[in-house]
This record gives sequence, C-alpha cells and structure tokens, in this order.
Amino acid sequence: MRTSNLSLARRTAHLIRGRAAICLGLLCGIGPSSALAAADAQSSRPTLTVSQIIEKHIAARGGASAWHGVRTLSMLGKIEAGTPDSIARSERLALGGLGASIKKGGANVASVPESAPAVQQVLLPFRLDEARPHKSRLELEFAGTTAIQVFDGQSGWKLRPYLNREDVEPFTRDEAKSEAAGTELDGPLFDYAAKGTHVALQGVEKVGGHDAYVLKLTMSNGDVRQVWIDTQSFLDVKLEGPPRRLDSRMHTVWVYQRDFRAVQGLIMPFVYETAVEGVSQTHKMLIESVTVNPRLEDSRFAKPQRALAGGSAPRVVQK
Repeated sequence: MRTSNLSLARRTAHLIRGRAAICLGLLCGIGPSSALAAADAQSSRPTLTVSQIIEKHIAARGGASAWHGVRTLSMLGKIEAGTPDSIARSERLALGGLGASIKKGGANVASVPESAPAVQQVLLPFRLDEARPHKSRLELEFAGTTAIQVFDGQSGWKLRPYLNREDVEPFTRDEAKSEAAGTELDGPLFDYAAKGTHVALQGVEKVGGHDAYVLKLTMSNGDVRQVWIDTQSFLDVKLEGPPRRLDSRMHTVWVYQRDFRAVQGLIMPFVYETAVEGVSQTHKMLIESVTVNPRLEDSRFAKPQRALAGGSAPRVVQK
C-alpha cells in the first residue's frame, strides 16, 4: 500500500467532518472517475435563493439545534485500499521490513508477478474520532499494525508502522493547511455567516442523475469550495474538497455522499466516494456505525506515542 493511500484516508475523513475527505492521508492516489464526472452535467436554472436552499439543507440534515448539541462523534467503518494483488505486495513489503527503503522496496515490488485485475477492492477497517473544536484522530488497520493520524486543533502528526517507521511524523505542509482549513462537525453551511463564509448560487447541475443546486463557498481565509445540494432532498450529495498534490501539481477532489441515514435525529451519509481529477479510479469509505457524543478524553487527541522497540506500533485500545 503506497503512502498516498493513507493520505487519501485522512483527506476523506477531513471532508466527512466538513460535510462539505481524514481517511484519505493514510491511502493511494485517486481521482474523478470519468463515469462520475460525465454524470454531472448542467441542467436548469435555480428556483430558490441561497438563504432558502441553506435553510432547507440544514433542516434536512436534522436541524441546527440538533447539530449544535453534538460535541463529539465516533465512526467505525472500512475504506477501499486497492486490489487484492496490490495489497498482498504491500503487506509483503510491510512485514518484510522494506518500508523504510524506497529503492529497495520498489525493486521488491517489481519482482512480484502481476495477477489479473481484481474486480473488488480490499477493505481496511478504520476508526475516526472527532471533537470540537477541530480535533480528530484516525486509526487504520493494515498488515497487523495500526496507523494513526491525529490533529489536536492546531498541529497534526502521523504514525505509519506499515512503512516500518517508528517515529511520529508531523503533517506535511499540504496536510496541515488542509486540516486547518477544515470545518467543524456540522459542516460548512451551518452558521456560515458567523464563520465569515460568503455563499453564491452558481446554478443547477445533474449529480447522479438528479438536479442539484451548485453553491460556491468563499471562506474567510479566501479558499473557494463548491457544494451540490439535491433539489428534492436538500442533502449535500457532492462536495469539492481540498485539492490533492499528484505528479507535482494540484488536482481537484470531489466527494459524492450517499446512503443517508438517521442517527439520533442527525441525518448522515454512510457512503463516501472520492474522485480526484485526472485519475480513473475512485475510492469509497463505508460507515458501519456512528456514535454521537461518546466520551473522548483529551489524551485521545494528544501526540501519538513512539512505537515500541522492535518495530511494531503499540496496539490501540478502543474505549
């Protein structure tokens, strides 16, 4: 499994929190599938104002008062990580102690025969904990180890034992910028005016065969993102995420949200499909359970401990 796969995991989770991709920083590069991109075509003119659309959207998500009562969230699920043959090669590298040597690892991968393309991707279990203000912790299971990424509201770190890296590493500049620009648990459209966000209605486009209002959000820091709100359900079915760096240039990221379910009065998507500009394959995050307002100690969002001598990261105890 390439380093970028885990990055993908972190970015997806970041979009989850924004309701607007942390599970996309821990996984491999991906991008908007042509099928998804082709399905999003210009449709018709909007019939509601920006304020009316946002008001209906907030009501459709469970209401402002319900979301304001959410202080913490915990999600369990699985994320697509690649085909079985690619995962098997990655596991051999991780378990064989080659993760710290890119040159050696690359040579080893090349020596492994390619198998026929797999139809179904391997799913890796993850846990994502979030708390106000702006805190998150992602744990991703791979090759018998637990990769961890933490953001405490100001700084971020990651621990990647699958690469045989025992030291805690700080976020890259792109990762730190992306995380700092993220929104709170309830998403970018809740209390948008108080956050200094300007919202403009761009028109109506097709998303998955249905009409959706296209909202352009200009954040207080100058960042610009788009959100697509279904014209019937008023749920946010597509969001533009922080751009992803691939091949030394930035690529646009989209997240498609589906399978909305009620959890203690909150309406939340249980399927996230992430697409990256210029990449044919998409990746999904499948949510299996959501806990609203679990007790999460501050230590949960502290800097991860260094791995124990011998190479394996300490196992994470789920509380």
